[in-house]
Amino acid sequence: MEDIAARQRQHYDIIGRGYEAHYADLWSRRYRDRFISQPLTRGVELRNRTVLDAMCGSGELVQYLVGEGANVTGLDVSSTVVQLMHKKVPAARAVAGSIFASGLDDESFDVVTVVGGLHHVQPRAQDAIVEIHRILRPGGWFVFAEPHAGSVFDLLRKAWYRVDPFFEPNEKAVDVQRLMADNVDRFEFVRTRYGGNLGYLLVFNSMVFRVPHWLKRAYAPALLVIEGLIEPIQGRRTSCMVRSQWRKRAPTGRPKTSNAG
Repeated sequence: MEDIAARQRQHYDIIGRGYEAHYADLWSRRYRDRFISQPLTRGVELRNRTVLDAMCGSGELVQYLVGEGANVTGLDVSSTVVQLMHKKVPAARAVAGSIFASGLDDESFDVVTVVGGLHHVQPRAQDAIVEIHRILRPGGWFVFAEPHAGSVFDLLRKAWYRVDPFFEPNEKAVDVQRLMADNVDRFEFVRTRYGGNLGYLLVFNSMVFRVPHWLKRAYAPALLVIEGLIEPIQGRRTSCMVRSQWRKRAPTGRPKTSNAG
């Protein structure tokens, strides 16, 4: 696990500022707010709640959470991106550390969020979830958005990961069905939704495709419209990402699942 954490720390120390330039521009923020942050936290009380944005990167989701009135801590293994996050959102607490062993107190958060972090820590995503479970209060929310296994896009992603130096060898889309099976005693699965198409690929992930900023500005408005039209009819096979809302069971909770699909 330490090897994975060290590899990710070194990787994001190197690419952190380029990552910030692509994922924090106007059109990436608009995509994130509309298609990730808002649907991911819908129905989850944030105001005056303690929220951990785990694997927070340079703080795009942290900004949104603070704007919703949450008391936010951002955690990332890279000190470079944690510094960027804290500079951008000084109201948030910044912690440089590993999601495998965060050092945060037991049952100290009402909500834990992860956007695009679990697929970076493969094959140890389950170890990260165990740590998230530890620091969540009973009844607390774990919400995440990740590229997922089992889609047409994942076949292309696997090929791309092998040749693109932006990706580490261990990175792999998450198998959300397997994660649910492994955590049925820990969490109630409240909502699972699939989405992400052209806007996800070419607006939100413009860094992956090395899109110049001037060109991204030219096509982004149209692709966000297309994304909104296509997403309601997408399923697991035809989407780029999964958005999941899980809720930590009380110690006496009975295993059940709901609304997964």
